[in-house]
Amino acid sequence: MIFLTFIITLLHEIISFGFSKTSFKKNRREFFKKGLDIGAISVVIATNAKAIDNARDIELEVVDVKINNLTQPYSIVQLSDIHIGGLIDKEFINSLVKKVNILNPDVIVITGDLVDTKLAFAKAALDELKNLNSKFGTYFIVGNHEYFHGVKPIIDYVNSLGIKTLENENVYIGPKDNGFYLCGVYDRFGNRYGAYKPDINKALENTNTHPTVLLAHQPKFIEEIENTVGIDLILCGHTHGGQIFPFNFLVKLQQPYVRGLNTHNEFTQVYVNKGTGFWGPPMRLGASSEITFLKLSS
Repeated sequence: MIFLTFIITLLHEIISFGFSKTSFKKNRREFFKKGLDIGAISVVIATNAKAIDNARDIELEVVDVKINNLTQPYSIVQLSDIHIGGLIDKEFINSLVKKVNILNPDVIVITGDLVDTKLAFAKAALDELKNLNSKFGTYFIVGNHEYFHGVKPIIDYVNSLGIKTLENENVYIGPKDNGFYLCGVYDRFGNRYGAYKPDINKALENTNTHPTVLLAHQPKFIEEIENTVGIDLILCGHTHGGQIFPFNFLVKLQQPYVRGLNTHNEFTQVYVNKGTGFWGPPMRLGASSEITFLKLSS
């Protein structure tokens, strides 16, 4: 709130300085100045209120993705960066699960930063995820925040809910010879953590005969892949789409992709989910929370 107020105040001061340099009479300048002051206060209140409201409202993003050699269509619901803890609680997850189940997807994936508190405090909310329904199951990869709160206990507990954590491994989705490989890697933060490091070669083992979808928390991980031939689609999160304008420009300095569907090269596309929850302040401006419904077809 302080940051948004500062930005609006800065604009107010620039415009006010401009008025002071006009040839208007003093009383007219004072009239415009008073109107500008009232307008700035109104914008501050409206912007902060809208940002708080945006954080509570999850939008559905429907995305069509063409995958080479895919023999039949599939639907994937992607959730990311839920950040269970604080205001992201059991009730939030209960409501989220109901929204996802209405979509009746073939597969559900959660691309990291699911838990952002001690596991003991997150269990009640996590338990709601047992109610997720899809044809071929729910799959999870860790994000950087899982490393802060005990990556191994979180993986074990998520697995106990009937959700499969992909730990530098892959699973085959669909009927034999008519499906695709779903692969997942640990987050690149594992390289700094000293354990649970991403291993793309291990994750892609024996996948070269079918279309492949890779789950990687950070879009920047693509820079660590020497050759993306054989990876048709990468699903990421982490960026929150910037969450609060104008942080999206700062995120772009650190990540190659910030949001949406991007063509990386002739072989590979990258989709970046803006985050289903939020991190830090319960506010979003210029980057809505999202549930992604990906429709894969040839």
